[in-house]
Amino acid sequence: MARASLITPVLVAGCVVIMISFAIRASFGMFQLPIAEEFGWPRAEFSLAIAIQNLAWGIGQPLFGAVAEKFGDRKALIAGALVYAAGLVLSAFAMTPGQMQMLEILVGFGIAGTGFGVVLAVVGRASSPENRSMSLGIVTAAGSMGQVIGAPLAEILMGFMPWQSVFMIFAAMILCTLFALPFMRAPKLASRAELEESMGVVLKRAFRDPSYILIFLGFFSCGYQLAFMTAHFPAFIAESCGPIAAGSMLAGLGITTTSALGAVAIATIGLANIAGTLAAGWLGNRFPKKYLLSAVYTGRTIAAAWFILVPMTPGTVLLFSLVMGSLWLATVPLTSGLVAHIYGLRYMGTLYGFVFLSHQIGGFLGVWLGGKMYDITGNYTTVWWIGVGVGAFSALVNLPIREKPLQTLRPAAA
Repeated sequence: MARASLITPVLVAGCVVIMISFAIRASFGMFQLPIAEEFGWPRAEFSLAIAIQNLAWGIGQPLFGAVAEKFGDRKALIAGALVYAAGLVLSAFAMTPGQMQMLEILVGFGIAGTGFGVVLAVVGRASSPENRSMSLGIVTAAGSMGQVIGAPLAEILMGFMPWQSVFMIFAAMILCTLFALPFMRAPKLASRAELEESMGVVLKRAFRDPSYILIFLGFFSCGYQLAFMTAHFPAFIAESCGPIAAGSMLAGLGITTTSALGAVAIATIGLANIAGTLAAGWLGNRFPKKYLLSAVYTGRTIAAAWFILVPMTPGTVLLFSLVMGSLWLATVPLTSGLVAHIYGLRYMGTLYGFVFLSHQIGGFLGVWLGGKMYDITGNYTTVWWIGVGVGAFSALVNLPIREKPLQTLRPAAA
């Protein structure tokens, strides 16, 4: 029997959608200082806007997953792209913190509709069992490529135009994902028993399963760490990093300011994560995913503790970015693959969406606390150490997960 092809039109189209969606999302940290300086807002105000965006993304994820499974994947993606673009356009006209914070709800829902919950479910159903983990890793890596592009693109564009115009350009970019939708056709790969069961039955079974709760809790720290760094790492570097030496390699590449170094750090994380997520997808087919997840969180915990303990220099920034980048989204193909493996493919989008809500609750707290504690203490140290602690918690909480398919066959009638 011939081996199923790994690269399919569905996989390529999913990569395009995720890459553009995440390029925009990953750039928001670059707007932290320009917006605060233009309006004189405290750091906590724009941080709260991004935090609300993350929370809305988390709330929207199971909702868009359910829409995709009820009405079709492409309808969910169209709705997501339109809401995303509307949120970006309207945000460009925000004049007060309250306006920006409310409009980021639209952006967050737009990210949900064009993000992992919908796209990973489509790709997962379209992939053969032997290729599924790797396919999920490739799509996640495409999100990392978006991160490589997004932050530097925002930095370059803001060198020529105000941040409001950059938001307009990003709105046009997300609408371009609609051209990939004709290729987003995936069969409903599921067992007969799965097809006969309602979404409510499957959700009740999952929420009663201790392993699902552990997956939910473990994903919290991933959201906390990633959202905090996406929103605050560029500003953290700009304000805390030692100067870039005039004759250094970075200066020779045109990186002469710590602001530019912040953009490069975010891009470096994204670039390293391409290799990291592909490796996670490959390993997920060969080793227990719960142990791989525990190893990823342990690595993050050690790297974050080391970074905050040593003096920050351009060298430590880039080294940390490489290490953290290799672990950045490695949790996504492993977590989504774990959900699919234990609970099946029929309602994977909705089930992963609820797990992702935990990720985004963590993201909300990471971004909001980053801004709030900065305004109180003048630094990010406390929030960073909280991230170290929750990372260690996730490393432990994944270990007891029962990594076996949950029995869904009902007893035959007498």
